[in-house]
Amino acid sequence: MIKCNCKPSTTALFITKPCPQVSHPLLTTSRDEDSTSPWQLVQCSQMLVADIALVLQQCCDCCSLGLRLRSEGKSCESNINLGYPCSHVMLSCCEGGDHFIHPEIKRGQVTRLKAEATIPPVASPSQPILVVSLQEEQDKCKDNGPCKHLCNIVEGDAVCSCMAGYTLMADGVSCEDINECVTERHTCQRREHCVNTMGSFRCLQELSCQPGHELKDGECVDIDECERGTHSCKVNFVCQNTEGSFYCESKQRCMDGFLQDPEGNCVDINECTSLPEPCKPGFNCINTVGSYTCQRNMLSCSRGYHSNEEGTRCVDVDECQTGVHRCGEGQLCHNLPGGYRCDCKMGYQYDAFSRSCIDINECWSYPGRLCQHTCENTPGSYHCTCSSGFRLSFDGKHCEDVNECDNSPCTQECANVYGSYQCYCRQGFQLAEDGHSCKDIDECTQSAGILCTFRCVNVPGSYQCACPEQGYTMAANGRTCRDIDECAIGTHNCSAAETCYNIQGSFRCLSFECPSNYRKVSDMRCERISCFNYLECQNTPVRITYYQLNFQTNIVVPAHIFRIGPSPAYAGDSIVLTITKGNEEGFFSTRRLNSYTGIVYLQRQVKEPKDFLLDVEMKLWRQGTYTTFLAKIYIFITAHAY
Repeated sequence: MIKCNCKPSTTALFITKPCPQVSHPLLTTSRDEDSTSPWQLVQCSQMLVADIALVLQQCCDCCSLGLRLRSEGKSCESNINLGYPCSHVMLSCCEGGDHFIHPEIKRGQVTRLKAEATIPPVASPSQPILVVSLQEEQDKCKDNGPCKHLCNIVEGDAVCSCMAGYTLMADGVSCEDINECVTERHTCQRREHCVNTMGSFRCLQELSCQPGHELKDGECVDIDECERGTHSCKVNFVCQNTEGSFYCESKQRCMDGFLQDPEGNCVDINECTSLPEPCKPGFNCINTVGSYTCQRNMLSCSRGYHSNEEGTRCVDVDECQTGVHRCGEGQLCHNLPGGYRCDCKMGYQYDAFSRSCIDINECWSYPGRLCQHTCENTPGSYHCTCSSGFRLSFDGKHCEDVNECDNSPCTQECANVYGSYQCYCRQGFQLAEDGHSCKDIDECTQSAGILCTFRCVNVPGSYQCACPEQGYTMAANGRTCRDIDECAIGTHNCSAAETCYNIQGSFRCLSFECPSNYRKVSDMRCERISCFNYLECQNTPVRITYYQLNFQTNIVVPAHIFRIGPSPAYAGDSIVLTITKGNEEGFFSTRRLNSYTGIVYLQRQVKEPKDFLLDVEMKLWRQGTYTTFLAKIYIFITAHAY
């Protein structure tokens, strides 16, 4: 018998393993030394040491599970899937018992058993045959090691695992909650709504209202049948609403002695039959229209009665005792007030017309009380049957559900429901018309272009978004395409003398050169060196500046794209704007906002990507002199962004 302890002073688990005598604090075995060879002792000890190490590790893992449940404030409940020894260890540690290891005692150390065998000389049988020692190594699972939930030592390495309701993440250390509602691992029944919780889930009952009520803003409110006109009152009646129903009140009132029928008419009340004692004893009641009268009468007894000896009242005739009954053979006579009854055997009843016992149809006599589903009458008895999807229980009356999912009728997922089953498909699939097989959902066709900004590619059970082959890359959300800045990442092919300018989906290589008689004062600006006469000074630009603009084909026109004017501006300044070059197709135009400010605007829609280079000349009239400025504007119209 081997004793496995989470700590040396505590017994946690027992396993039986025959082996010769071994001396160790954790091992207690006995066997006749004379019947075992030294080589057999070495083999047995090696196997025994391996088993003990495995049992000690399992013992500590089960205890760690219980301690974690207690630290998280969860209830300590037995789990049959763990097995009795592990479940017993887990419950004891969770409930705070002192029978098992506390994490700070041995969680930081793992005891590894190492067997060393010594074969002594034959002449010295009293010497020890096997020496088992404990070699302690540093436990990599100390303080739960790197793991967030459970830490185990497997072949000398720390391996992480998760508690029930969690799954191990890609880093091998952290645990994330399993959404049982999405992965169809919940057990919620029909008309129940699954709500995911950390490590588990809950089933909530769907709200339904009683008849005569409707669900409004999450609450059941009364339906006014009178207001909606859904009542069934006749012409002579007025509908009156009540909580959950209504009643019909007659428009006409009847006089005393009359009663209103369902059609609203007044009919006479027969007081002689409706009143318990309309007349005194010895008087006969005669009904009249709207009333009744009492007349003295002679004593006359009805059938089944006779007058008493005094002639003052009628008493019952006991047909069974006097033998005047007509019950057939095998029937029992039972006296009744004013008559008698012939009782039949169980399962039969007496028919007064045929004067015989006929079978009782128990299914009609007690509808819904004898059988849970279907009742079939038999001579003198009945038989119960069940509907499709059920089988008759052992009591012969109730029906129990058949789990059709055991026969795997569905191609993917099957859920047993009461009296039937329901086939379900995994995400990305939908149930086919046959109700059993699953077919792929073409998310790209059904989404009408809202899933992907550029192109949607359907794959079995899902879809993928794609971007144009050049100039774009997929964004982190997997749906939109992001422009690649070739200028920033250096994938352009512009020369050293050119400047790279990024546009949507591509780039442009631009060269900014100054014409003769101009010098370059910055990357984008040239200034005139000199002018030789008054006309040349007024008509040639004193400054040439380059600009770059990028727009998309879906820009709304008219659109202001460029604003130009002197800086600083002075009173009396006046400008004249002219597009001197690049507007041969008439897509652009200019307009003054005030005397010293003007704009260039797009006046026609550019339907396809196109590049423009506009020369916009501004003549500034200031203090009686014209000064010319030239703006060379690169305008790139690109396809709309994806």
